[in-house]
Amino acid sequence: MLQLDYLHYPYSSQRMTTFAANGMVATSQPLAAQAGLDILKKGGNAIDAAIATAACLTVVEPTSNGIGGDAFALVWVNGELHGLNASGYSPKAISIEAVKERGYNEMPKHGWVPVTVPGAPAAWVALSKRFGRLPLTEVLKPAVEYAENGYPISPILGKYWNYAFREFQTYLKGPEFASWFEIFAPRGRAPKIGEVWASKDHADTLRSIAKTEGESFYRGELAEKIAAYSKQYHGFLSFDDLAEYEVEWVKPISVHYRGYDVWEIPPNGQGLIALMALNIMKEFDIPNIPTIETYHQQIEAMKLAFVDGQTYITDARYMKHSVDELLSEEFARSRRKLIGEEALFPEPGTPSKGGTVYLATADREGNMVSFIQSNYMGFGSGLVVPGTGIALQNRGHNFSLNETHDNRLAPRKKTYHTIIPGFLTKGKEPIGPFGVMGGFMQPQGHLQVVMNTIDFHLNPQAALDAPRWQWIEGKKILVEHHFPHDIAQALARKGHDIHVALDSGAFGRGQIIWRDPHTGVLAGGTEARTDGMVAAW
Repeated sequence: MLQLDYLHYPYSSQRMTTFAANGMVATSQPLAAQAGLDILKKGGNAIDAAIATAACLTVVEPTSNGIGGDAFALVWVNGELHGLNASGYSPKAISIEAVKERGYNEMPKHGWVPVTVPGAPAAWVALSKRFGRLPLTEVLKPAVEYAENGYPISPILGKYWNYAFREFQTYLKGPEFASWFEIFAPRGRAPKIGEVWASKDHADTLRSIAKTEGESFYRGELAEKIAAYSKQYHGFLSFDDLAEYEVEWVKPISVHYRGYDVWEIPPNGQGLIALMALNIMKEFDIPNIPTIETYHQQIEAMKLAFVDGQTYITDARYMKHSVDELLSEEFARSRRKLIGEEALFPEPGTPSKGGTVYLATADREGNMVSFIQSNYMGFGSGLVVPGTGIALQNRGHNFSLNETHDNRLAPRKKTYHTIIPGFLTKGKEPIGPFGVMGGFMQPQGHLQVVMNTIDFHLNPQAALDAPRWQWIEGKKILVEHHFPHDIAQALARKGHDIHVALDSGAFGRGQIIWRDPHTGVLAGGTEARTDGMVAAW
């Protein structure tokens, strides 16, 4: 059992840990959390609740995810942890040569070139068929209703919607982007905080996905619309790319950290980076309260793990070094030895051969889900399939056009992926799901949340509220404005290039649900950095 202090609260916040016995949903939007809870109360299980919440988030937080995005999940059912990789692959027609012929020296952020096959709808269907209890038409009903009838824009959502609108207004000039502005800026601007926004096209698409169990999206009417839109603007994505796509059920990977097992999805996801960093950290003597030395070691471990991850992580079929090699004690030891008193400039090691939403759900039966879904970089590619509300992701932006790079672009290949769900167990007992969304901050958030919980004994809310740091590149470290100034100054004296951020938006937005293995009581935390909520009963 986790020895957490639920009364001591070292970090300022407006929230306290939420407790419940029958069910819990934690995510970044109150309406989505309540939608998941409603499904639990109607007799659905944690998996149904996760699908309902995820679908609802495509409506009530479109700045971070959409129907045209990807998803990953870790699902605890009947004493076993299951992994789902629902990331999409690149189109069959794409290649480094074809992209360079269009005048690009690196993968662009917007337009059709970085669009990969969306995996999120397939994730909902796969989870529902394997573990769900209620019909998909019932589970997606809350999302359909919010899309059809509208909802008022919440504060953080409105802030990022306006950011995206201003960026897109500046950079997205072609006719292919017109449908984005029609759907997401219907009054010629981003919707204001408190203003009601709706998308009937979005509602119709969700109905179609639910009714056909995803067939319309991958092999039916919606697939035809996506393919026709791609062809109209010379995109690489085809009907066959959609029709031949399938999700992958995968074996989760883990490291043993101070009596607990920390679980992630295997590559192409970057969860491996969090595990490599924890593998480096586990042999250090960590005090109950973090010191300057603790922060320094965390940062150095993360830097080393990140450069290794960004060098080697890609579609598992293309990786030169296996997960076992990268998580070996020998490799962790070799990296740990590099950490001294001064900040280092990280270089990748050589192992021996051998924009996002996150949600967590739990029910009274013991089922628990860690689920993450994203379009990437906010609204994604800037493309919305006309008449559908489907905003397409731009995951292909992470591919390299360097022929020698492990993550080089190739047909039907999955790229290095930023979104990662996490899960914690002890022995054979589940502790619960956790996650921190936010691009390349995610493995860094996982490391900090896990250590806040296990090493520093913080309850779920305090573990999330603790001030965060983020490695950017080289020796550059970004810290939140409420990060202790004395520690920031001490880290600067160790050679870290410290920058203070006035906005906490870059530091991730996480959720946690822990289960007491003796009583079954659930304890949940949600971010003060977002519009989040823990819905429970």
